[in-house]
Amino acid sequence: MDRKGKFRTGVLVALIAVLVGLYTARLFKLQEPAAAGELPDIQSYTFQTTVQAARGNLLDANGNVLVGNRASYNLQIIGYVLLSSDGPNQRLLNLAALCDELGAEYADHLPISQTRPYAYTLDELDSNWQRYFKLFMTQYAWDTDMSPQNLMRALKRAFGIPEDWSEEDARRVVGLRYELALRDVTGTGLESYLLLTDVSTETMAAIMELAIPGLTVQTTTVREYNTQYAAHLLGHVGPMDAVEYQDIYKAKGYPMNARVGKEGLELAFEEYLHGVDGTKITTVSRDGEVLREYWETEPQAGSNVVLTLDLTLQAAAENALEEIILDLRENGLPSSTSDSQGRGTDAEGGALVAVEISTGKVLASASYPTFNLATYNRDFTELSQDPYKPYYNRALSAVGPPGSTYKMVTAIAAIDYGGIGRHFEIEDEGKYTYFDEYQPECLIYTNTQTTHGLINMMEALEVSCNYYFYEVGRRTGINAIDTVAKNLGLGEPTGVEVGESIGYRANRDTKIKLYSESNPDNADWWDADTVAASIGQSENSFTPLQLACYTAALANGGPRYRATLLNRIVSADYQELIVQNQPELISDYRFSESAKACIQEGMLLATSGTRGTATSYFQNYDMAVCGKTGTAEHGMVGSSNGVFVCYAPADDPQIAIAVYVEKAAQGGNLSRAAMAVMDEYFQDAQSDRLPAENLPS
Repeated sequence: MDRKGKFRTGVLVALIAVLVGLYTARLFKLQEPAAAGELPDIQSYTFQTTVQAARGNLLDANGNVLVGNRASYNLQIIGYVLLSSDGPNQRLLNLAALCDELGAEYADHLPISQTRPYAYTLDELDSNWQRYFKLFMTQYAWDTDMSPQNLMRALKRAFGIPEDWSEEDARRVVGLRYELALRDVTGTGLESYLLLTDVSTETMAAIMELAIPGLTVQTTTVREYNTQYAAHLLGHVGPMDAVEYQDIYKAKGYPMNARVGKEGLELAFEEYLHGVDGTKITTVSRDGEVLREYWETEPQAGSNVVLTLDLTLQAAAENALEEIILDLRENGLPSSTSDSQGRGTDAEGGALVAVEISTGKVLASASYPTFNLATYNRDFTELSQDPYKPYYNRALSAVGPPGSTYKMVTAIAAIDYGGIGRHFEIEDEGKYTYFDEYQPECLIYTNTQTTHGLINMMEALEVSCNYYFYEVGRRTGINAIDTVAKNLGLGEPTGVEVGESIGYRANRDTKIKLYSESNPDNADWWDADTVAASIGQSENSFTPLQLACYTAALANGGPRYRATLLNRIVSADYQELIVQNQPELISDYRFSESAKACIQEGMLLATSGTRGTATSYFQNYDMAVCGKTGTAEHGMVGSSNGVFVCYAPADDPQIAIAVYVEKAAQGGNLSRAAMAVMDEYFQDAQSDRLPAENLPS
């Protein structure tokens, strides 16, 4: 290259370097905090907007959309455009005043109280917004130990708030200016300020009439709840906190402002429901004119999740459960049918779970009291203080003693491991006097001073004779009893996709775990513990879901399927099958034919025998049902808990149900809820519960 060419090349390189330097300087200037509304002297501004993908639907087994989406509108402010206009502070004051007038609560994360004397409110913010505040203070080179009064004075100076404004007006606008300033603070990653989310058309129209530069409408979707049922299972969505973002969602490419499943099925199937958010790049002029706009990534809607729940059965379960509990509170039970502790007028909450025996599919899971997902945020404070705990998912989380519904465990252990035949007879003497100090009584003896007389194992299940199982359990031993209970899923994970409690089985290890530190004298295992455990007391404590899965395993002769709420997952347009859930056998334990015959006959007698504990409730029922009642002592004041489990039909088991109500006084009365669910389940032909035709099979 000649000397002249080298000179021209050098000039060109130098010119490019100067231009890059100027551009870099301007970018750096743009990141500096704007003082008194001043902006860098640039003619356009490019920003990125994350457009959330439409979330997938949650459907029941019949194709009914339980949770879907509806169109929604957000109002966002592009700070560059607003702060380039005349009088931005006055415009923001007018905006805040109109929002107050309309009752529209806008986002203000400035951690300073709204009124004097000013105080910090950092504790009211989640970890993300606390971190943003610290970044803000660092970038402005302000001391984080500054008093809130001094910080307010500094903010008013930085944002150019007129000195003659009232403190109330100043605080309003400082909060809005803080939100805009955060978007230019390095490290927050925040996009344009969302002033209001899910705005009504009336509110949106009124605010847009202010013609505030940089105020734009963003179209999106929000969750819509098409049913009042299954609130404890469906869950809700909300913004991520800092821990969730860093530990879970950052690596998955989620933006920091993404809304995700927070609990229940929304959380369990988040990876399918969420879809892929889009990224839109927009360039605007100082006056807000869109100069260029394009998709960097187009949003892709989430997949649809088809559940095992049957909305008809779910409604029957929730309605029946509510009716029984409210009736107990108002009327109680006759003294002759209640336990010795009370009549059930102090009934609290309860649960009902129904599962398909051959697959483990959860057909219904009801918890009472319940709540409305559509008004979850609005009702949260009030319902959180309700002593009956409406937000508590009793079906999957509440553990309690199973009472006499555990006696089938003891019966199987006695036959298969204890060498005790099902026809082995014992004379019920009312009070069990094997021990000198511990002498428990049969419930009928406690209530009426009578006994069941000479009975065998099937009859003992029919009349729920404690005395019989005290003796049989002591002879069999806790190791055999615990082995059967474990194999049948009690005190074991069910495998269900949403969070569940595991509970405890009464055994030596459990006593050590529970008492070795708090009460070492009670950590040893005694024969008396075995006697109590044999009738479902001692440390036995299980969830209603576990009891339903246990009952299904009884109907199967031992094999136990993983509990599941998932049928399948299909694409957003319902045309592609993504996941087809298959039944999963998680225990292939099988008890003997003799034990099976004992359980089948004893549970059938409980609902149809001349002395069956549930016969009075089933006497006009047109189907043979195998059931078992339970009256469970809980160690607190008030009526005993009530439990009822069953499977049907007796000769061809298809559905297993467990009902549990705190302080219900006894279990037989709860069979009415189980019958309400069975009525719906068997009412129509099975084909009526097949998936809707528009869903891939």
